[in-house]
Amino acid sequence: MSDIQLGLDTFGDVSLGADGTPKPMDQVLRDVVDQAVLADELGIHFIGLGEHHRPDFAISSPEIVLAAIAGRTKQIKLGTAVTVLSSDDPIRVFQRFSTLNALSGGRAEPILGRGSFTESYPLFGYDLRDYDMLFEEKLDLFAKLARNPEVNWSGQHRTPLKGQKVYPPLGDEGMTVWVGVGGSPESVVRVVRHDLQLMLAIIGGDPRRFAPYIDLYHRACDQLKKAPRPVGIHSPGFVAETDEAAREALWPHYQEMFGRLGRERGWPATTKDRYIDEVENGSLYVGSPETVAKKIAAAVSALGVQRFDMKYATGPMPHAQLMECIRLYGERVIPMVNEILAG
Repeated sequence: MSDIQLGLDTFGDVSLGADGTPKPMDQVLRDVVDQAVLADELGIHFIGLGEHHRPDFAISSPEIVLAAIAGRTKQIKLGTAVTVLSSDDPIRVFQRFSTLNALSGGRAEPILGRGSFTESYPLFGYDLRDYDMLFEEKLDLFAKLARNPEVNWSGQHRTPLKGQKVYPPLGDEGMTVWVGVGGSPESVVRVVRHDLQLMLAIIGGDPRRFAPYIDLYHRACDQLKKAPRPVGIHSPGFVAETDEAAREALWPHYQEMFGRLGRERGWPATTKDRYIDEVENGSLYVGSPETVAKKIAAAVSALGVQRFDMKYATGPMPHAQLMECIRLYGERVIPMVNEILAG
C-alpha cells in the first residue's frame, strides 16, 4: 500500500507567545498560514483548518485563511476540518469552495460536518433541536451542487430551487468533497448515499475499534451500488526528536485544553496516566518520528484506509514547536510511513 496520503489539520488554537501569554488572534492566523506554507514546501498532501466560534480557536472563516494559503503555496490540498455545514448556507459554502478551487488550480477539498461544538447554532440563528435535519438537508443540497450545473431541490429549511445555476461553476474535474464522521452508523451510510468521501474522526481509544465502520461503509457501497471511494482518518498527534521530548512538550497543553473542555462538558479531569495510556494504546500519535510513523502505518494497515490527517495543534502550544513538528512530520514521518507500507 504505497498510495497513502498524509495530511495535517489544525483548529488554529490560540497559542502562547515568547512571554508565555496568549497571542492575539490576528497573529495566530498569520502563524497558521506560515505553518501551511512549510507543509507545502515539505510536500505534505493536505492542510485542513477547523471552523470554530469561541475564544480558544482563532479560525472562524477557514476559507479566507485557505485563500491566503493558496496564494503562497503550489501543491498542497486545501480543506477544512470541518466546515460546520449545519449552521451555514450550503450554496454560499459551495461558492466559497468553488472560488477557492478556481484560484488554487483545483486544490480545494472541503470536509463537511456537524462539528463537536455547538456555538455556531445560536450565533447564526439555528435551533439545536433541528441538529440532525439541518445537516441532512444541507448535505443533500451541497452534494447536488457539487455534481450538477443546474439544481432542483426542496426541503423544510429553505425555499425550493428550480433549475438554479450557482457561480462560479466547478470545472470538468469537479471537486473532492469529504464528510467528517464521529462514529455513528447512520452517518457512515449517509456518506455513501450521497456518494461522497468518508473521513473518520478518531480522537480516542484503539483505532481498530473503528473497523466495523469501515466494514459498514463497504457493505453500504455494495447495497447502494456506489463505487467505494478513498476513506480517511483524522487523529491528534505531535512529533519531536524523541518520545520523551514529544510527550513532555505536549502534555501541559493537552492538559490545559482538555481540562477546559472538561469543565464545560462535565468530564472528569484528565490525568497524565490517562494521557500516557492514550499515547501508548490509543489514538494519540505522539513521539519520535519513528514511533509516530510506526503507529500511523499500523492504523492505516489495520483499517485499510487511504488517507491519514494528523491534528498537529492541541492547546496553546507555541508556534515554534508546531513548526518543528510539521518539519519532522514532512521530512521523516511521511517517508517512513511510505517505506513501512511499501514493505
